[in-house]
Amino acid sequence: MHRFANPARFLRIAKPLTPWLLWLGIALTLGACLWGAFFTPTERLMGDTVKIIFVHVPAAWLGMGGWTGIAIASIIQLVWRHPLAGVSARAIAVPGATFAAICLITGSIWGRPTWGTWWVWDGRLTSMLVLFFL
Repeated sequence: MHRFANPARFLRIAKPLTPWLLWLGIALTLGACLWGAFFTPTERLMGDTVKIIFVHVPAAWLGMGGWTGIAIASIIQLVWRHPLAGVSARAIAVPGATFAAICLITGSIWGRPTWGTWWVWDGRLTSMLVLFFL
């Protein structure tokens, strides 16, 4: 595993794989979203409104995972001064913020018919908003 810690060797492998893995990830994500939207049964009490949870919950996990990845990469950068740690922390920031924004938007869309309001100053919502601003 340490042989991939060399930035030149890592980038030689990562650059050709990045477009392929990006399109594979987009295809799998769209397939999962379509499956959740059209092929799952409606819930007894909430009806079709609950289907937004199939986007909201993964976006929340990926948003929090992005910021966890930034924290781990930043600690590695500070402690061991590894050059790839700073690159990976910067690369994780945009997807982490995107998924945090998706989480906030879908949560508001789901919260309006469920709770009767677009926003509640709950600890979970406020902490995700703080993560998005960071």
